[in-house]
Amino acid sequence: MSHQLSRRLVPALALAAALTVSSTAAHAASSPVAAPGCDRLDDAACLLPFPNDAFTKNGKVALSTAQMPRNTKGTAIDAAGWKGLDGFSPGSVILTKVPGLQTDGALKRTGAVSLSALSKYTVKSAPVLVWDATSHKRWPIWAELDNNAKSGNRLLEVHPAKNFLEGHRYVVALRSLKRADGGAIKAGARFAKLRDGKVAANARYQRIFKDLKKAGVKRDKSLFLTWDFTVASEKSLTARVLSMRDETFKGFSDTNLADGVVSGSAPSFSLQAKPLVDDFAKFNDGRYAQVLEGTFTVPCYLTNGCAPGSQMTIDARTNLPKLQGTYTARFTCVVPATATADHPARLALYGHGLLGKETEILSGPDVPKMAAESNTVFCATPWIGMANEDIGTAAGVLGDFSKMPQIPDRLQQGFLNALVLGRIMAHPGGLATSPLLQSGGRPIVQSGSIGYDSNSQGGINGGALTALAPDFTRAVLGVPGMNYSVLLPRSKDFEVYSKIMYPAYKVEQERPLILDLAQLLWDRGEGNGYAQHMTSDPLPNTPKHTVLLDVALGDHQVTQFQADVEARTIGASIHTPIVPSGRSPQAEPSWGIPAIKSYPFSGSAIVYWDAGSAKVNVPPLANHPNSGLEDPHEYVRRTPAARAQKAAFLAPGGALIDTCNGAACLAAPDVG
Repeated sequence: MSHQLSRRLVPALALAAALTVSSTAAHAASSPVAAPGCDRLDDAACLLPFPNDAFTKNGKVALSTAQMPRNTKGTAIDAAGWKGLDGFSPGSVILTKVPGLQTDGALKRTGAVSLSALSKYTVKSAPVLVWDATSHKRWPIWAELDNNAKSGNRLLEVHPAKNFLEGHRYVVALRSLKRADGGAIKAGARFAKLRDGKVAANARYQRIFKDLKKAGVKRDKSLFLTWDFTVASEKSLTARVLSMRDETFKGFSDTNLADGVVSGSAPSFSLQAKPLVDDFAKFNDGRYAQVLEGTFTVPCYLTNGCAPGSQMTIDARTNLPKLQGTYTARFTCVVPATATADHPARLALYGHGLLGKETEILSGPDVPKMAAESNTVFCATPWIGMANEDIGTAAGVLGDFSKMPQIPDRLQQGFLNALVLGRIMAHPGGLATSPLLQSGGRPIVQSGSIGYDSNSQGGINGGALTALAPDFTRAVLGVPGMNYSVLLPRSKDFEVYSKIMYPAYKVEQERPLILDLAQLLWDRGEGNGYAQHMTSDPLPNTPKHTVLLDVALGDHQVTQFQADVEARTIGASIHTPIVPSGRSPQAEPSWGIPAIKSYPFSGSAIVYWDAGSAKVNVPPLANHPNSGLEDPHEYVRRTPAARAQKAAFLAPGGALIDTCNGAACLAAPDVG
């Protein structure tokens, strides 16, 4: 077993062993479809169709525990964790069950817009459409069936090809749906009476029917179902962590260092050298002079000293987290041999992978090579909330999603930790003052604006960190995506995690719903909730950012299709040719992302890297993982041309350069 493979499997195996409580349950318990407040237009589950403004009150999401799915112990998800949200996820997967529409053949016969040809969302007679009732425009989407469930239990899933806009209201319309044999699928009795005027429409549905008329959708027998939902506001998604950041950074006097203005003091920290021993020593080969380990103190906004499983205490008056004390965070830095007082190294934060550790920067050749090739000191702190130490918490959540707030709450604390480390790195009174980073009394590192590099989970969560970052303006999100509710079923990693979740939640048509519910909270702890503000529309007291998305074609762990959604949402442009001829499963590869016209390119970008048909299969369009041949997940970071491109992009005043010589970019990992 290779070092990288064992590193990836360790958290997965530990997670699988951490929880077995639900697997012996005797029966599957589901939410009662007739509980108070159920929509009753889709009786496959109480909360279907979803998301749905039927489950809001006075501008707030109003879920009750009685409405929520139950695990095999009969325990309903506690709705208290969802209190205070003012809308649904900007990446919401729109869910409903359509009897008769249970096979891909039926979906194709219906003519629903597919992931292969996204431009068809504009077709006048589109049977599945989403109307932005705020801006009066059709929204780009694709429709698919949940192929993780057996036929008869499959939900129709409608995905935004670009995230829905904060605060906007959307109307979903399903019409002219057909079975695989071409027969028409009739609306359910309750909706048919509402549609046909046999039951009086309430004010909400009067509004929906007016919106449908504006969208060109007839209120006739072809209309199978329609409903509306409202997307959460910027405040609902970001206010908690922004308040934590701003309160913390007041103590540092200035808002950000990215604008070149320096005032106040750096956060305190300790730093010591780590002997070049253990597994990572073999990757040194003279590339780095030293490894440093340190700690720093951060305000803690969670209970129990910010330990795994802790949660925020929310002030009832402000709806913001209350300070609970302090937390000691750790970090690790790799210092290349190229860093000298005459040629001081740049500084960059690094974001590690799934349920991993900050020492990822030492556990393979990739980061040390990047450090030496670009003369960069990389420093990393754990992504607490989804770090190695959170494996037990994650396992507990998969068995009982009432515990879901524990993950995003601690992830937001993790963002604060990384931002404070970034300030220590960027401030001239920070790392540069350490004797361990000086030669002859002169610093061997450059203070000022830093960079951000990442891979996998570091790319997913790093999108949120980028949107919050005051001390860097350029970020590389490696093998990225966003929206865990979509990423998980398309990831081979979920094959392990599903062994905990699926025995606990046996009702197949509720599993996508549970992930959708989880995403409402996860948005506060990953890029999906921050993408609208990642680049040109920054959050308050935050600079604009420029982002590079590095994608591995056919990635087994993080689907490339959600990287495309992210690129559209942040306004990125794409390197062309995107992939070599015949290597995309889509008729319209990466539709809607404008091509980069010339280099060097100063804007945000997405670049695909392909290892070729001999190594990697093209990914399936259906919602399950890629498989067969090799997993290219780590190939991009191991490709010299990709590292050179990243280095040029992250350089002060940097830009995207074409290291692929006008051709599609080929992943060609080096060795050692």
